[in-house]
Amino acid sequence: VNLSDSARDQAARQITSSYGDKYLKPRNYETKSEGAQEAHEAIRPTYISTKETGGDNDEKRLYDLIWKRTVASQMADAELEKTIVKIGISTNDEELTAKGEVLTFDGFLKLYVESTDEEEEQQEEEMLPPMKEGQALQLAEMLATQRFTRPPSRYTEATLVRKLEELGIGRPSTYAPIISTVQKRGYVEKKSLDGWTRHYEVLRLTDGSIDKKQESGTTGADKNKLFPTDAGKLVNDFLTDYFQNVMDYNFTARIEQEFDEIAQGEKEWAKMIDSFYKPFHESVEETMEKADRVTGERELGTDPETGRPVIARMGKYGPMVQLGKTDDEEKPKFAKLREGQNIESVTLEEALDLFKLPRTLGEYEGEEVQASIGRYGPYVRHGSKFVSLGQDYDPYTINLDQAIELIEAKRKADRERTIMDFSDHDIMVYNGKYGPYIKAGKKNVKIPKDKEPKELTLEECREIIANAPAKKGKGKGGGSGKGGSKAKKKS
Repeated sequence: VNLSDSARDQAARQITSSYGDKYLKPRNYETKSEGAQEAHEAIRPTYISTKETGGDNDEKRLYDLIWKRTVASQMADAELEKTIVKIGISTNDEELTAKGEVLTFDGFLKLYVESTDEEEEQQEEEMLPPMKEGQALQLAEMLATQRFTRPPSRYTEATLVRKLEELGIGRPSTYAPIISTVQKRGYVEKKSLDGWTRHYEVLRLTDGSIDKKQESGTTGADKNKLFPTDAGKLVNDFLTDYFQNVMDYNFTARIEQEFDEIAQGEKEWAKMIDSFYKPFHESVEETMEKADRVTGERELGTDPETGRPVIARMGKYGPMVQLGKTDDEEKPKFAKLREGQNIESVTLEEALDLFKLPRTLGEYEGEEVQASIGRYGPYVRHGSKFVSLGQDYDPYTINLDQAIELIEAKRKADRERTIMDFSDHDIMVYNGKYGPYIKAGKKNVKIPKDKEPKELTLEECREIIANAPAKKGKGKGGGSGKGGSKAKKKS
């Protein structure tokens, strides 16, 4: 957030000319992490004298935000006067408290509070009447509202960065990659919750009588917060069990400090890496031999129809429920958890509902139609053909008529996509996302530009397939050479 000398000078001139000297308080921000390299200059207006810019509404709002933040960073703090009054009760030892707050100097808030009428109205609401110590007060009204305890707020990306700074973990250049990596790997997800309605009681004492009524409000709502996934919880538990030293906050902060010392030439990097890597490598080897596979297994109860246990656990493709045990004579059944469900909180009843899939919806054109959920999401199966349900339909509630609509829509899309049909010979010519191509079994071949896809014959398709260049391998040079490394599997 550092600004150049030129930017600070421009901001100072703008502040003194617009608001006066008392609103100016020059600042030079520096990184909070000791030894860390300063980040680039803050994003700021090129010329601070330019208050507005052209463009669409979003661009104007963005420029206004940047301009105000830049100028506000060089302005004086706002000053508030707080008053706290403690009021004793004549009939018992309880004590009441009244608090008032008045803005005595707006400082940098001058940029954001454009309407002085609105500001004065708010101050009047928060001001306390004149009082003196020992003064007797008459009770006009007392209000008691039922409150519920709240769990600590979940992190946003911004508050998580602040926490990392407090713990000394990471540097300004690594905060964004840290947060994006845990999301890409599926350990954390950013989402919003609508919350639910909760009722609470309000008691009002007026003129010696109590009026009781029930009101309601929304609780549990969250917007763009970070939530740990089942995979994230399991990985966290595994690492804290087997790598306590590495997972300790102080360890990470100490390593960061040692990196700073290396950067400053005070420590030799090879010795530092060696002192960490050798014991860490030994821990990894030992853990691979001794540690059990972590599944987060949780037994939910027994299926009343079969008497078999119902288990929630982490599977190969994510959190799931299992009916029966792997060593039972009868093979267990598996079902993927739905969106919003997790291993820790899914109930027996919810788990049993998941085993209702696949659902047979009926028959169409003499073939069975089923709804289910697969690795890539919910789908409808008609014979050997699969149609994705997308976001519009639920496999637990979709009916046969809706499924037929999807099947016919898929057929229409396939017809529009198909250029030539040589399906008797397992060859099709399609119009794809990147242009026309030939599909032969599992092989896709791009059609040369000098060929007209609609005029291709079966023999021409076979010739194009035969002359198609071989696909390059993943390794360097398209294959594995003598110098390539090989993975060894431990028995």
